[in-house]
Amino acid sequence: MKILAIAAAALVLASESHSFTPTSLSVRSASRHFSTVSTLDAAATSEEDLELTRQIIMSHVEKVSADEDGVEVDEEYLPSHNKNPDDYPANDLMIRAALGREDVERTPIWLFRQAGRHLPEYQAYKQKTGRSFLDMLSFPEDVAECTMQPVRRYNVDAAILFSDILVIAEALNIEVTMPGGVGILVPCPLVGPADMKERLPSKDKLNVDFVNDKLGHVMESVRLIRKQMKEEGISIPLIGFSAAPWTLLFYMVGGSSKKNQHIGMEWLHSYPEASRELMDGLTTIVIEYMAQQVENGAHMLQLFEAMGMMIEQPEFNEFAMPCLKKIAEELKGRYPDVPLMVFSRGASFANEELSKLGYDVITIDGSVDRSTARDVVGGRTGLQGNYDPRELIVENGKTVDTVKQTAKELLEALGTQRLIANLGEGLGGKESPELVDAFVEAIHSESEKMISESKSN
Repeated sequence: MKILAIAAAALVLASESHSFTPTSLSVRSASRHFSTVSTLDAAATSEEDLELTRQIIMSHVEKVSADEDGVEVDEEYLPSHNKNPDDYPANDLMIRAALGREDVERTPIWLFRQAGRHLPEYQAYKQKTGRSFLDMLSFPEDVAECTMQPVRRYNVDAAILFSDILVIAEALNIEVTMPGGVGILVPCPLVGPADMKERLPSKDKLNVDFVNDKLGHVMESVRLIRKQMKEEGISIPLIGFSAAPWTLLFYMVGGSSKKNQHIGMEWLHSYPEASRELMDGLTTIVIEYMAQQVENGAHMLQLFEAMGMMIEQPEFNEFAMPCLKKIAEELKGRYPDVPLMVFSRGASFANEELSKLGYDVITIDGSVDRSTARDVVGGRTGLQGNYDPRELIVENGKTVDTVKQTAKELLEALGTQRLIANLGEGLGGKESPELVDAFVEAIHSESEKMISESKSN
């Protein structure tokens, strides 16, 4: 990425050789942020050749900006909504892999729930604060610390905002509890259309002002995380996220992973119009919530349809899919260069259609057959997933060697390009940090080796 130095070296090389033609320009291969210009005519003499080379180099030098660390970035890599090079991560593997605009030198990796309960430093910090998980989310300093913990420990290629899928529900005055051992609970769920209209704000109030009023602490957390990353010299993308509308509705009407699993579908069948109205409003706030995360510093976005297993395919297509389509259209319309990833957990039947809606990356869970995963998305998107987190638990008989082997199998099955290595389910708390680290390192080393070998063949 040291473009100016490379450009200067290329210019010296050209002056010494007097035979440095545009077709042999090697600067871009030395640095991925430098590209050739094809609009200039070929030179006829060595003097003209030297001048042409100078013009090519200088045309790019003029486009190059430098961040505070002196790392030069070609402006074509900066997102359209933010041309400040200081805001662009030095390690942009995740962004490049997600957008699929060029090949990467190694496969990037991050992990669902990489922050939190499997880390001893998280448990110690949580005990020190004396706050519960949900309580910590209201304190930006806690959110920043918990976000930073895994990126200090592991060589992951992205950080993800430490938060919860139901912060939107809480912003809508729906109480959420996590008593432990029984999953997420909503003590006073919506009981019907009349209750919904009485308790929830109207759609016209679900705007940017609402998000900044009710979820301003999240935006403060995003800004604080970015500040902390800069201070610690960790220059990787920050992922913002939200639950998708169906998942929000499921919990808001009393559903749970442990009990009342049927209630979401019952709501759709008993109150179809109210369900559409609720999901339409939720779609609006999800869009604005995710947009504000970008405006406050998030580089990438992940949408979680976490309760996909609680809805049947016909109802998913009728109620959930239109919301997911609208979210993709709106966010990619506003932020075309911000990677947008979606995870329809437990509803892999939706992946093919989701790949047609504008998302950059489709996340696959553990149920997806790796041998057909690429065919399903048809080259329209990249893939993310689907390593089994049970492979990271020592009590399951797993070791560093078994992790290396299964990581290699993931890469061999899904390929190294347009892939973000991740899990099929989030880390549950029993995983060994040593094995998690081995997984991260194995993905990097094995993918580098595979990519290098493919180029030499």
